[in-house]
Amino acid sequence: MIDIEKSSQELLSQTTENLPKTLLQKIRGGFFLVIGYLLSPLCWWNDLIFNLPIAYLFGYICSLFTPKLLMPCVLIGYWLSNIIGILLMQAGAIDVFQKQPQERNLKKELFTGLVSSTAYTFLIMVLIKFKIIDTPNFFSGS
Repeated sequence: MIDIEKSSQELLSQTTENLPKTLLQKIRGGFFLVIGYLLSPLCWWNDLIFNLPIAYLFGYICSLFTPKLLMPCVLIGYWLSNIIGILLMQAGAIDVFQKQPQERNLKKELFTGLVSSTAYTFLIMVLIKFKIIDTPNFFSGS
């Protein structure tokens, strides 16, 4: 009886070990890709539903220490939610689209994600500054 249980446990562990890690990685990667897309600036409708409430919560928590921190921390929280979205999309894309499992370098991936998302933010700011793209002015009197 003990041998049967031991054999079944070994078979189960071998089955889960033999279960392609790529399948589990693809599921995890797909989850990260979707959540990252919803938080990233690539999703045009996400701000009202996801990013602004997260940013306001971050600002509100910071304002508990000093009320003057509300708006600066809302802006920082908004930027961080977009950065986290891009990083999650990058991690998810690596899991989903990478053919062979490779050793991952978390520091390198984090650095690459931060540089690319900061470059994206800078590019958008430059495009707005030189009026190549226009932002809507919802609060104007006209």
